[in-house]
Amino acid sequence: MTFSIAEISLLCVGYLLLIFGIAWITENGWIPDRVIRHPLTYILSLGIFASAWSFYGVVDLAYQYGYGALAYYLGTGALFLFAPVAIRPLADLARRYQIHSLADLLVFRYHSNLLGALATLCMLLGVLPLLALQIQAVSDTLRIITVDSLPSWGLSETGVTLKQVLAFMYCALLATFTSMFGSNREQHRGMITAMAFESLLKVCAISAVGLFAVFNVFDGIAGLDQWLVDHPENIALLHNPMKDSASSTLMLVFFATAVAMPHIFHMSVVENPMKHSTQTVSWAFPLFLLLMALPVFPILWAGFELGVPLPAQYFTLGVPIFGEAPALTLIAFIGGLSAATGAMVVIALAMATMLLNHWLLPLLQMSYQTDIYARLMWLRRVLICIMFLSGFGLFLWFDSNFSLAQLALMAFIATLQFLPCISAVAYWPKGNRLGAICGLTLGASIWMFGLFIPSLLDISAYPLPSLGVTLPVGINYWSEITLISLGSNTLVFAVLSIFTGQGEDERFSADICADDELSQPLRLSLELRSAREFRARLAEVLGPQSARDEVTRALTQLELTIDERRPYALRRLRDQIEANLSGLMGIGIANDILDRCIPYAVSEQRHTADINLMENRLGQLQSHLTGMAAELNKLRLYHRQTLQLLPMSALSLGQDGEIMMWNDAMSRLTGIDAQAVTGSSLEDLADPWGSLIRSFAHSEDNHRYKQSVEINHRTHWISLHKALLEQTEVEDGLFDGQVILLEDVTETQLLEQELVHSERLASVGRLAAGVAHEIGNPITGIACLAQNLHYDSPEPEVHATADQILSQTERVSRIVHSLVSFSHSGGGEERLVEPMNIHTCAQEAIALISLQKDKQQVVFTNHIEPDISLLGDSQRMIQVFVNLLSNARDASPEGAEVCLWSDEGEDHVVVSVEDEGSGIPPELMDRIMEPFFTTKEPGQGTGLGLAMVYSIVEDHKGNLTVTSPVDTESGRGTRFDIRLPLA
Repeated sequence: MTFSIAEISLLCVGYLLLIFGIAWITENGWIPDRVIRHPLTYILSLGIFASAWSFYGVVDLAYQYGYGALAYYLGTGALFLFAPVAIRPLADLARRYQIHSLADLLVFRYHSNLLGALATLCMLLGVLPLLALQIQAVSDTLRIITVDSLPSWGLSETGVTLKQVLAFMYCALLATFTSMFGSNREQHRGMITAMAFESLLKVCAISAVGLFAVFNVFDGIAGLDQWLVDHPENIALLHNPMKDSASSTLMLVFFATAVAMPHIFHMSVVENPMKHSTQTVSWAFPLFLLLMALPVFPILWAGFELGVPLPAQYFTLGVPIFGEAPALTLIAFIGGLSAATGAMVVIALAMATMLLNHWLLPLLQMSYQTDIYARLMWLRRVLICIMFLSGFGLFLWFDSNFSLAQLALMAFIATLQFLPCISAVAYWPKGNRLGAICGLTLGASIWMFGLFIPSLLDISAYPLPSLGVTLPVGINYWSEITLISLGSNTLVFAVLSIFTGQGEDERFSADICADDELSQPLRLSLELRSAREFRARLAEVLGPQSARDEVTRALTQLELTIDERRPYALRRLRDQIEANLSGLMGIGIANDILDRCIPYAVSEQRHTADINLMENRLGQLQSHLTGMAAELNKLRLYHRQTLQLLPMSALSLGQDGEIMMWNDAMSRLTGIDAQAVTGSSLEDLADPWGSLIRSFAHSEDNHRYKQSVEINHRTHWISLHKALLEQTEVEDGLFDGQVILLEDVTETQLLEQELVHSERLASVGRLAAGVAHEIGNPITGIACLAQNLHYDSPEPEVHATADQILSQTERVSRIVHSLVSFSHSGGGEERLVEPMNIHTCAQEAIALISLQKDKQQVVFTNHIEPDISLLGDSQRMIQVFVNLLSNARDASPEGAEVCLWSDEGEDHVVVSVEDEGSGIPPELMDRIMEPFFTTKEPGQGTGLGLAMVYSIVEDHKGNLTVTSPVDTESGRGTRFDIRLPLA
């Protein structure tokens, strides 16, 4: 059963166009985000790990090593089963610092661009056999289903030529697809979806072949069991190879592939659309591997039963062919094509990124002044094409001389050499760059001269005449070479790391990788003081437009503005720009650009902890903390809330003057939100608070009392207190910062001033009473002289003058009498209760108020009924009217009228005082009767007047009410109503 080359070619092109189409409609938003970002999509996209090798070659591995072939699934599955421990630390680092390849990870951890270039070279040599494997699998299966007969496995010249042409066309189509959907800097949503689809397709295809083998070839599970009983040699075939040491080595080889293989690292970390998918991956991906593993042995046994005249590696295709199932044959072929396609696309993309970042850009020393994004995209596209051509070239060189299993082992053993330095990233901070470089170089060299070069040159041994021995090499000795290379690599790495030291930068990166960034959250100082300066500095290297784009991109990601000046925000901006540039051109070049354009300031001071960074990170991770860490976080939150809700205004400063904490009371006092000021420099704090706090923070004083501050055109008094925060790691006398408390003592200060003012007024009153008393004697004398003048002179003019003098002396006497009476009231003597005329009290108060000529003049109109008589203290009632009329005059404009009138009831009278002023604001209505509350300027009022009025009215069994505004349309006027009982 065969198909024509035209039919199969059309099927291949159709499948590749389908992959193209899925990627294209995803990029254009035709597939909902909930599908693209679904965990199942991500898990299936990781299925590119199961390449053509796992679709075809694992059957051959099962034929050679029996149950040992399960090491491929067990090793990888075990690593993902412990993903929270084995993979998550690496994934978190890669996501946080925009690490886009394994080489970037090693450069970040070991601070060595040389290690990145070496890792890229080793990885390139390691994945070329894997690329050749995919091409060989596709070309061989194309030939298998398009020839009329298969008398032998030999290939004719025509067959080889046709196979080469088809393989080249296949590589060209894949290069086009990868360049279109994988060459930009963003996450490749279309490629993720396409790879998920191809994984789903191949797992369905191999499962369909497995079910066909069980139920069509063996007539069900019972038939398969009986066949195994009848053919015990097949059971022995599974168990006997397990005694070979090579079977044990397989587990080690496949264990490292899940994290070291570039395409797995790329899909699981770089293209990961989910931030917290580790828990799902830990069980879902092993389940995917289980589905891929279940059909392997039934397919192998079905090939034996059907006598498939093909190598065991192609039993997956041979079983449906010789089982006379044309549709299933096409499904199996598309499944294998899908497996090869996914692996080649992602391998080419991952290696192109590594080659660009660690080889091409450092060697070219290219200028970034032009359109950097377009240039990098085209360079990446060229490298993608070179990767496909390199894989195709190695495929031609090998010319099918190696099985798929042999090519896979060759590639996996190469990537196994990365296991020691990768393991040390998160779990051995003492590992250093010298050990990593020497260990990787030695291990890769043993692999190259023991496996790769002998395979290229068809060498099986190295003669050593001087020693009289011949050193066996080649793929037949892969197990021994694996153990020697990895053992030598690990030993050299460990010994050199133990006996040589680390640089400060390498130690810092090691701590970050081992304990998360919070292990060393240093608060470094930048030379720049605003986000705008970032553009100018970066423009020197990236060019104006690229610099603007990168700064804008980072600001958007951090939700900051271009006017940002806070040191904490600027540090975050620098880190974000560095992370973005790392994803664009590699972590090594990004570090060089940022160190050159936006360096940290060199300071002799000891760098201290970045509290704001710790708060931010703990806030993000608190839902994931457990055990002791969760308890400590609760304790932190408790103390943090205590500080925030403290009724005393508090802030803390770093040693460099950065504001680390600004509590709620501080926000209320200053009117500055904590979000806007936390992380900023004290130098940037606006006046009046900036100058007040700066002068105190820089002084040697621990306390300052009653510092005046002008706020909203009113004077406030603030007392300041501070305490130094000592750091135990540094010498005595040095401190890490300070805590400053601000106490608003404005009310106390005003109270003190009002009390002093009240005492002054009381003294003036007593003085005025004494002066009034003394004035009485000369006034009496003047009156007597005027009377004598009236009687002694007969002249009418003299009589008139004498009468005027007498009239004025009577007026002075009345005024003096009123002052003396007013000064005697409220002196603590026993209260008088006697009949009093309310009209007379009001009139006398008007007379007293009218004496103040320095105030604005208003018209006082007394409409109170003259015959209303009450029981009470007339002098205290005069005080009531003096205060009410004084307030009414002060609130009224010049020339306004202040009216007094009365409304008499059966048992009470209501006396009203109404002005034409601006009224009392609603928010002050509840406070006007409070002692010492006043809206007047300091020195203009005591705030005791209305409180005294209210007290006197209550003593007279009355009550006081306020209406403001009187005229609701104009919003003007205030009326005080005094309700008093009648006599």
